Amino acid sequence: MGTLNTILQKLRHGLIVSCQALPGEPLYGAEIMARMAAAAEEGGAVGIRANGSVDVRAIKNAVSLPVIGIVKRDYPGSAVYITPTLREIEELLEAGADMIAFDATGQKRPEDCTLEQMVAFLNRNGIAAMADISILDEAIHAETLGVSCVSTTLSGYTPYSLQQEGPNFELLQKAAERLSIPVIAEGRMTEPDQVRKAMDLGAYAAVVGSAITRPQLITGRFAAAMRREGINHGNDGPD
Repeated sequence: MGTLNTILQKLRHGLIVSCQALPGEPLYGAEIMARMAAAAEEGGAVGIRANGSVDVRAIKNAVSLPVIGIVKRDYPGSAVYITPTLREIEELLEAGADMIAFDATGQKRPEDCTLEQMVAFLNRNGIAAMADISILDEAIHAETLGVSCVSTTLSGYTPYSLQQEGPNFELLQKAAERLSIPVIAEGRMTEPDQVRKAMDLGAYAAVVGSAITRPQLITGRFAAAMRREGINHGNDGPD
C-alpha cells in the first residue's frame, strides 16, 4: 500500500479498469480476473477496481497498479451491497487493497453500521476511501466525513437518483465544481468519447468496467446491433 497522495497521483487523469466477474459469469475466478487486470495494465490502465478479497489478492500479485477493493455482499433488509459493513473493509485490508470503495448513499446500511463509522475506521487506518454516491447531496456529505474521493458509481442504482441509460454527466460536473476532493467518473460509460467528455467536465479519473472486461456483454451489443439491421447469423462465409 502507498500513501494516500501517492495513490491519488497515480490515478490522476487516467483510466481505472473494473475487473469483476460474478458467480455464474463465464470469466468468474480470481486467476482470470488477475489476467484481465494484467491485460488492462498493458493497455494503459492506471488502476484496477476489483470485487472480493480473493480477487484483490490475486490482482495485487499480477499488476503494479493501485487496486481499489470492494466486496459485493447482500444483507437482508438493506439495499446497500457494495462494501456494506466494517466486516468487508477488514477483509479488503487483509487482502492488501490500496483503496477501499463503499456505498455512500443515504440508504440504510445493514447491521446498524453507519457511514460515519466506515469513514472513521478507514481514516484511522490510513486507507484511502472512495465514496460511491448517486446524487450530489451524498457527495457533499461524504466530503464532510473526510473521504479521499467520491465516485458517481451508483447514479441510477438508487430509486431516487436519475434513471437513464448513459452516464450522468450532470452529476459529475456539479460534483466536480462543488467538491474540493477528486471526483471519479463511473457508471454506464461504453465509449472512449464518453471518458473524454467526463475528463473535460472535471473528472479526476474515470472507471470503465463492463465495456472492457465483460466480453459476453460486449458481444451482446454487437449481436443486437446486427439484429437491428436485419442481418442473420450463419456459417455460410469465411471466419
